[in-house]
Amino acid sequence: MNHYDVFNGDADGLCALQQLRLVNPIASILVTGPKREINLLDRVPGGAAATVTALDISMDKNRDALQRLLAEGVRVQYFDHHFPGAIPSHPALDVHVETVPDKGTSLLVDDYLGGRQRAWAVVGTFGDNFDQSARRAAEPLGLSEADLGLLRDLGIYLNYNGYGETVEDLHVAPEDLYRRLQPYTDPLAFIAEDATFAVLRDGYTDDMARARAMAPEFEDAGHRLYILPAETWARRASGVFANELAQQAPDRAHAILTRIASGCYLVSVRAPLSRPDGADALCRRFPSGGGRKAAAGINALPDEAFDAFLDAFRSAF
Repeated sequence: MNHYDVFNGDADGLCALQQLRLVNPIASILVTGPKREINLLDRVPGGAAATVTALDISMDKNRDALQRLLAEGVRVQYFDHHFPGAIPSHPALDVHVETVPDKGTSLLVDDYLGGRQRAWAVVGTFGDNFDQSARRAAEPLGLSEADLGLLRDLGIYLNYNGYGETVEDLHVAPEDLYRRLQPYTDPLAFIAEDATFAVLRDGYTDDMARARAMAPEFEDAGHRLYILPAETWARRASGVFANELAQQAPDRAHAILTRIASGCYLVSVRAPLSRPDGADALCRRFPSGGGRKAAAGINALPDEAFDAFLDAFRSAF
């Protein structure tokens, strides 16, 4: 019987797992994927697991698989900040779930570990676009502004790498990326020593230059909506482009719709940073939608639902 680490392939999921395994290094089977692939508990085979740690994946979207694992006698530890729905009460389930707008899974794990790998929590928090929370968490570390900036860059690049329709869209598969991070107790050492940082930095720079050249499809005083083409660079840039826009215009809501091969849109929504609430409720109104209060998405919005989405987006914020 095995232990499974099941984690979101974005910065928050990677850095949450990094903290846990630096403090408690155990052999595990990794289950992960692109950022939007969140039904990950389904991939834990029946009868194969004794214990599971789930990180930064919605309990609401994994409910059936979670119930299956608990019925099999699997002990599950769950860390997450997305909308959970009704949380099961079960003696084998250890839950660490909070849905406040400015606290991600990396900070939940940081709380659990008493800050023992705080620098990685800061990286994950920057990656989830919680800049103020990341800076507060970093205060005890006494970092220079230059080093803090490098941790922010790393968080953004790790998050950027998670976006894509498939693993093939990504520069580095999330499981491989975690293995590259794994030896480093200090994220600044990873930045200085591992060539992966430069790969992600250069990819981010190229893709974001293309995204920044796009004009909004819709814009008013409180909203901006962009449509990106069905190209690999656009799928990679969509989420971090939305984060950047949110930082630049904190009183506006933003939506990035990226065309995908199925003819639908991949949607990223950011609530205004000045009132970070409502993104998850908006996206859950559409099939395949979900997320958290400040940032959410829809995996496949049909073309014919565009007008309904635009109306809902404008009324939600």
